[in-house]
Amino acid sequence: MKRTLYLKFLLAYVLFGIFGFIVVATFVYSMTFDRLRRDKAENMYQVATQIANTYAADLYNSETSLETVYEELSTLSMYMDRSPIWIINPSGRLVIDSSRPLGPGEEVVVNGFDPTVTGSSYYTTGDFWNSFNHDVLSVFAPITANYKVQAYVVIHASIPALQDQANTFLNISYLMLIVLFLLSLIILIFFTELVYVPLRKITTATEQYAAGNMGYEFSVESEDEMGYLAASLSYMAGEIARQEDDQKKFVANVSHDFRSPLTSIRGYLVAMQDGTIPPEMHEKYLGIVINETDRLTKLTNELLTLQNLNAKGGMLLDKTDFDINQVIRKVAESCEGSCRDKHISIELVLTDNKMLVNADVDKIQQVLYNLVDNAIKFSHHDSSIKIETTEKHSKVFVSVKDSGIGIPKEDQKLIFDRFYKSDSSRGKDKKGTGLGLSIVKEIIKAHEENINVISTQGVGTEFIFSLPKAAAMDAEDE
Repeated sequence: MKRTLYLKFLLAYVLFGIFGFIVVATFVYSMTFDRLRRDKAENMYQVATQIANTYAADLYNSETSLETVYEELSTLSMYMDRSPIWIINPSGRLVIDSSRPLGPGEEVVVNGFDPTVTGSSYYTTGDFWNSFNHDVLSVFAPITANYKVQAYVVIHASIPALQDQANTFLNISYLMLIVLFLLSLIILIFFTELVYVPLRKITTATEQYAAGNMGYEFSVESEDEMGYLAASLSYMAGEIARQEDDQKKFVANVSHDFRSPLTSIRGYLVAMQDGTIPPEMHEKYLGIVINETDRLTKLTNELLTLQNLNAKGGMLLDKTDFDINQVIRKVAESCEGSCRDKHISIELVLTDNKMLVNADVDKIQQVLYNLVDNAIKFSHHDSSIKIETTEKHSKVFVSVKDSGIGIPKEDQKLIFDRFYKSDSSRGKDKKGTGLGLSIVKEIIKAHEENINVISTQGVGTEFIFSLPKAAAMDAEDE
C-alpha cells in the first residue's frame, strides 16, 4: 500500500469538511429561512384574522371607538415583537397604525396598494409599496361588515429579523458540523493507529519477504484480525526461511554424500588405469568400487522415496487389514544374514498369534526394515534386538529395541531430520545416508500416527510407533 493512498484519504477527509460547510451555508440557511418565514406568516395570519373578526369588526360595526382599537392593537403589537399592525382601507388609506397614533386630519396613503398581490397565499414580502426602507413580511386579513370588505388588517414583520434568526440556527449548524468533524477526526486517528499503521507494517514486511529478506522482523501489537494476519504472515515467513535453510542443507548434504563415493570411485579407477594399483590388487579395489556404487544406488533410491513421500497432494496410501505379526516375522527373516555377521539375535515378543492392523502394508514393512536395519548397524556384537507388539485402546504399538551404543540426549530430537547423523554414529555407519529415519517419520505421519524414541547412551535405543487396530479385530473381541 502506497503512502499516497493515505494522503488521498486525508484529502478526501478535508474536502468532506469543506463541502460540508458549503452545504450547510447554502441549503441549511435557505431551508431554515423559508421555514421561519412560513411559520411567522402563519402565526401572523392567525392573529390578523382574529383581529379582523373582533376589534376591527366592532370598529366598523360602530361598537367601539377608534382610540380603543388603537390601544388594543398597540398592546397586542408589544407581544408580537413590536410588529406593526395596520388597518388599511381598500383605497390604501391608513386607518390605524399600532406603532404610532395618527394626528387629527393626518392622512397616510399607501400608493398602489393592492390586496390581491398575495395571490393564492396570504402573505407577501417586500417594502410594501415603498412604505419601509427594508423588506418586510406582510399578511392580509379582510375586515367584513354588512357583507362587504370594509378594510384589511395588515401585520408586518421585519425580514432582517427573520434573517438574524436563520443565521442563529446556521451558527448552531456550523457548531454541530465542527463537532462532527472533530469526532470524525478522532475516528480517523483511531483508523490510522488500528488499521493503517499495522497495514503499512504488513505491506512493508510483504515487500521484504517478496524481495527474499525472510529474516525481516516486525510486530503488530493487536489481538484482532490485523494482529492475527501479521502473526500468520510472520509465521509463514519463518516457515519459508526454515524450508530454505532445509533446502540448502539438503543440497549440501546430497552434494557431500555423492561427492565422497564418486571421488573414491574415480580415484581407484584412475589408479588401476595408470598402474598405481597393480593388477593383482584390482579385485580388492573393484570390490570397494562396487560397495561405493551400492551406496550411491541406495542414496538415490532413498532420495526418490522421500521425493515421492513429499509429492504434491501428500503420500498415497493403500490401506488394508493385514497381520502385523506376520510382517514382523518376514522382516526378521530377511535380516538374518546381517545379524549372523555380528552374531546378533532377534527376539520377537508378539501379542496374540495374529494381530490385524489397518495400514499400507508395503510402507509399514519399509518402516520395520529401516528400524531393524538401523538397530543392527548400531548394536554391539553378540547382542540382541527385541521386537514387541502390544495392544491398547484400539491401537497396536510396535517396539524395536536394541542394546547398542545409544543416542546422545541432545541428538534425539534431530534424528528424524534428513541427512542427520550424530557424531557417535558417523564412525559406526559409514555407509548410512541419514535418510532412513526421515522416511520412517514421513510414513508414520502419513498414517496420522506417532513414532517416539527412547534412548540411553551406552545402553541402547527403542523406537515405538503406533498403528490403528483393524475393525475386524474389535468385532472379534466383542
